[in-house]
Amino acid sequence: MTDIIQSVAWGLQRLGGAVAYPPLSAAPYAPSEAYPEFSALAVGEPPNPIFGLVRGVLHDLGLDAAHFGTAVWNPLGDLVSPGGKIVVKPNWVFHRNMGDGGMDCMITHPSVLRAVLEYVFLTHPQQVILGDAPLQGCNFESLLDVGGLRAVIADFQARGGALAVKDFRRTVMREVGPLKFVEEELRPESEYVQVDLGADSLLEPISADWKKFRVTVYDPRKMWAHHRPGRHRYLVAREILEADLVVNVPKLKVHKKAGITCCLKNLIGINGNKEYLPHHRKGAADRGAGDDYAHAHWKLSLAEHLLDFANSHLRGIPRLYRLFERVAWRQMVQRQDADPTAQIEGSWHGNDTIWRTCLDLNRALLYAANDGQMQEVRQRRELSIVDAVLTGQGEGPLAPDPLATGAIFAVHNPAVGDYLGAALLGFDPANIPLLAHVCQDMRWPLCAQPPAIPPFEPSFPAAEAPSGWAGHIEQAHKPE
Repeated sequence: MTDIIQSVAWGLQRLGGAVAYPPLSAAPYAPSEAYPEFSALAVGEPPNPIFGLVRGVLHDLGLDAAHFGTAVWNPLGDLVSPGGKIVVKPNWVFHRNMGDGGMDCMITHPSVLRAVLEYVFLTHPQQVILGDAPLQGCNFESLLDVGGLRAVIADFQARGGALAVKDFRRTVMREVGPLKFVEEELRPESEYVQVDLGADSLLEPISADWKKFRVTVYDPRKMWAHHRPGRHRYLVAREILEADLVVNVPKLKVHKKAGITCCLKNLIGINGNKEYLPHHRKGAADRGAGDDYAHAHWKLSLAEHLLDFANSHLRGIPRLYRLFERVAWRQMVQRQDADPTAQIEGSWHGNDTIWRTCLDLNRALLYAANDGQMQEVRQRRELSIVDAVLTGQGEGPLAPDPLATGAIFAVHNPAVGDYLGAALLGFDPANIPLLAHVCQDMRWPLCAQPPAIPPFEPSFPAAEAPSGWAGHIEQAHKPE
């Protein structure tokens, strides 16, 4: 396979004037000007500069450069042959913003997906999957109601496009009033493939005390079956491993556990059951026990134990589960009254676990064969097109506030995309473990060396970091 993943090429386009997505009334977000490659596509009346930005970044990457500006320009045709299987992977983390920032800074905007899908269908694919595995508590049907997304999907299906929308989760949590109910095995195991990175997993160096691996609101005992010394398994949706091309369409946001979420972190959503995904390790960093929080304190320790008990023993008793969960989180709130930086669930700059899981999944995407066996050569193509029109700052990824940056960018290499995203937000990649380690020497490598991102002219507004990262992630010299 061509060594295109080593490419450091990137394309970035910016909105002129006011930064905004097209209004909801413009859904399904047809282009507002005619392009020769879409001679049969009706032009919409409301202005839609987003379509032009997506087109521009594909041109910037030099895809099918010889035919640009003609009726036969097919940029993604450089990456996948006619009759291919393509997965488009947005950021659909949750159906509502848990703060006051709205959804435009929360998920990949449907106007971006509309433009991306038009170029996907130019390749004459056999099958296109639009899918993600959001949080366990996400209401998928409500998510599809956001921002005109259903109108975009219906438009392609009405034109005969082989487009299927998939929820990659096997487990969901339903909320009925104050109670939570867990439903499991919503998709059969046959629709997933276990990928084991074994001793070459980036989690291996911290696996000696493997019973400390945690992910919020999941039974930790289930994780222990998949992550221990010499065994590091992920449950990847079969659609991903059968794809010829994965088009990653993340939303650029800050992230309280990983620092930022962009191309690399977005691949958490290719995994079906969250208990395969270590996000942090139980215990305080200053005691050498874990990386859940920085400084040992009995209230934080009690909160951890209460959450463990609820997730291990009370999942089938909704009222008791809710009670223990609320008491656990109350311990953290009380601790924050004395120390505003106190965090649990690994929501701080010392999290030394989540970056390893993210990079493992990126390696699985590129190097795992259809049967899940890791290979020494890449097995499929990946292209990332990043929605950074309204980015998410503050307490992302679930309670972000909007930051008007007005950009869309595209990369062949997701590591380059994350470096670009960090620079755009005003963050120092060296202080983000996910980026500080992505180009290190490893089996199944992701990049050769850190890319050099020149200053933006004009500069973008600097983002507010999550509270657990503030003062640790920002660039030393922010633009005035």
